[in-house]
Amino acid sequence: MLVSATEMLQKAKAGHYAVGQFNINNLEWTKAVLLTAQENNSPVILGVSEGAGKYMGGYDTVVGMVNGLIKGLNITVPVALHLDHGSYDHCYKCIEAGFSSVMFDGSHYPIAENVEKTTELVAASHAKGISIEAEVGSIGGEEDGVIGAGECADPQECKAIADLGIDFLAAGIGNIHGKYPENWQGLSFETLDAIQKLTGDMPLVLHGGTGIPADMIKKAISLGVAKINVNTECQLSFAAATRKYIEEGKDLQGKGFDPRKLLAPGFEAIKATVKEKMELFGSVNKA
Repeated sequence: MLVSATEMLQKAKAGHYAVGQFNINNLEWTKAVLLTAQENNSPVILGVSEGAGKYMGGYDTVVGMVNGLIKGLNITVPVALHLDHGSYDHCYKCIEAGFSSVMFDGSHYPIAENVEKTTELVAASHAKGISIEAEVGSIGGEEDGVIGAGECADPQECKAIADLGIDFLAAGIGNIHGKYPENWQGLSFETLDAIQKLTGDMPLVLHGGTGIPADMIKKAISLGVAKINVNTECQLSFAAATRKYIEEGKDLQGKGFDPRKLLAPGFEAIKATVKEKMELFGSVNKA
């Protein structure tokens, strides 16, 4: 059964570890993440961008697939199904479809409008027991059409949004989506520290988890980050394993063209990546 992400992230913040949000794109992705979570006794958040939701046939399809896999695979660890970088309209669509968590990305609005829309969505989400994430300060780079400059969030604006009753907060601290460029300046721990001091026990979210050095990840967790998003790294490992399979001609051997065989190396690569991240984030055996 799907659960809200609130309790798992409050536990993570108090226990000084982080729960991974791993974005899903299809059945293989979802199955790989769920099995890895179960095998490592870790809570997990399945992230769905608006683009991925459309690709998979709509939010109703995603909810049905995830619930079916949880039942069919006998998944017993806490699982949240979360809308990633959701617009105002799509938050309502996911609330109705049966998601257990949503993110409203109002970072591109003036702060007053972000506050207004977030306030409405907090009420709508909590009425159904759904957790809600909000964002202040954009995340750099591009993910599924969502583009941000990557500026650091204003700690006072973070406090204003946190005070609205949201369950966890994404704040830009120099992090970006996709691969990090060679001239990346790193995370602004000064900004993160200032945000945590003003938001107290509020679990904080680090987007763009792919490519951030392990020491920075651990320091971010020590400063209140309880949820870390990973997407690109799973895509890269899936692509590399699939390329290797085809370049070695295995798709031409026997029935190697069968999609169940063709996609198997990528599936295993995702599992390995997710396990590595869960170990780094400290969520193993925390279910």
